[in-house]
Amino acid sequence: MPMDRTLQSEIMRSPTVLSIECIKGSSKADEWTADMLQTGDIVEEIRIGSGSALSYKAPFKGGKSGVQKILHTSYRNKETSILVRIRRASDEFAQLQACIVPNETGGKKQYMLRSIADPNYTVGFSDRSESECFELQVSRNTRIVSELSRTRLQDGYVWYPWQRRMQEVLSVPNSSCFLSILLLPKASDRVASRYNDLEDTLARADAWLLASQASGVPILFINIQTESLLTKISGETASATVNAGSLSDLANLGNATLYGFEDYHGVDIGVVRAVRLWYTPLAREIAVEIKLKEDDTKLGFAISRTEEGIIYISSVIDDEDLPSTRSGLSTLYKESMCASRLLVVSRLSNQKVLPWMVSSTGAVRCFDTVSLSQKLSLHRHAKVPILMHVFSWDPSLVSRGFGSARLRVPSTSVLPLTSEVRLAHHPNSNQILPLPPDEPSESVVTREQQQQPDRRLQRDTAEETSFRFHDFSLPNNWV
Repeated sequence: MPMDRTLQSEIMRSPTVLSIECIKGSSKADEWTADMLQTGDIVEEIRIGSGSALSYKAPFKGGKSGVQKILHTSYRNKETSILVRIRRASDEFAQLQACIVPNETGGKKQYMLRSIADPNYTVGFSDRSESECFELQVSRNTRIVSELSRTRLQDGYVWYPWQRRMQEVLSVPNSSCFLSILLLPKASDRVASRYNDLEDTLARADAWLLASQASGVPILFINIQTESLLTKISGETASATVNAGSLSDLANLGNATLYGFEDYHGVDIGVVRAVRLWYTPLAREIAVEIKLKEDDTKLGFAISRTEEGIIYISSVIDDEDLPSTRSGLSTLYKESMCASRLLVVSRLSNQKVLPWMVSSTGAVRCFDTVSLSQKLSLHRHAKVPILMHVFSWDPSLVSRGFGSARLRVPSTSVLPLTSEVRLAHHPNSNQILPLPPDEPSESVVTREQQQQPDRRLQRDTAEETSFRFHDFSLPNNWV
């Protein structure tokens, strides 16, 4: 206690001075260096104005409140440039060139000083005894450690030019290259009141991927995830799924593909757990533009569809004067055959034509080759160029035809395999021929397909959306 009374009496006898109060540190914490102002530094002189016409020296009349009046008058007169000289200990001096700015957190007519060299560094003034200032100066190392423990990383939002980036960076403007297919759980009865478990849906997703790869589709697995879809349920389905009253019931939901709950209005809501499979081409997508001439009577290639719903080039006519040859599509087709790969069509006129869903009946939702043929034929009649994207299986194919630098690696590239290949973002169509369901083109049959003679290039769909393809004579049905 005697020591505390002695210290208190010394503080009471110590004169009050105007000192520095660090409000916000610099971007590099330079306020802790000797040449920067620190909390506890004693203010010796203040000069205001670009020419330092007004000078105020210690002691300052009115202390902090008096200096705040001076700052208010200067700010109102638009004289915001200020130079502050301080004293540290007895023989160490430093100064700060700053500008006067309002201190919004300090109250009305309160001002602080913002460093010219580092706008993040701001200081204010405080009334302290001279002995308190000396103690703060001596405890500098301790205060640095304390400040280190209190400092937290800050985050915020920054503006990003999304529209410009989506136009410049993406291979197809405003369209991603991420590919996926959503598999709904398979209904185990006709009224779709019960569904197979999650393991069954995962197994069907795995089978779709492996079967596609075995047929020659150049794709790689990326990721698989469950996806929850809300639906309204009633009757037997509701009674079987909503009543989960114990922890053992909840544990059984781990592999369930349909479970339910009751909302505040008494409506039974069902949650269907679907599976989304993400995949990507072995290399990337290649854009091929097929330009048409007035005397073109056919495009020179045919398209077909695998059982998995994937569209591919099934055959090409070997004729140098056909659009398929001039565009380089014929060369790509031949190289795909040599590599035992299917030349998969991923986009037509920048629209994805890959399968995107499997229904609860097990039907794959994909594009109709007949409608694709019709659109390509219309492009030929209208003489509108066709922009087609195909899967690449060899990175060298892409690098060979990479015409312009891209910021993003998985972007689509254009492959000018001949002198007439053109790369542009224009929709168009091509001549195609739906192949007979039982007779896939021999020119694109892979080794895996040779072991599967019963593979049918058609899809059985359910309900009112079903469509089937008829047999066509290959020599007479090029459009």
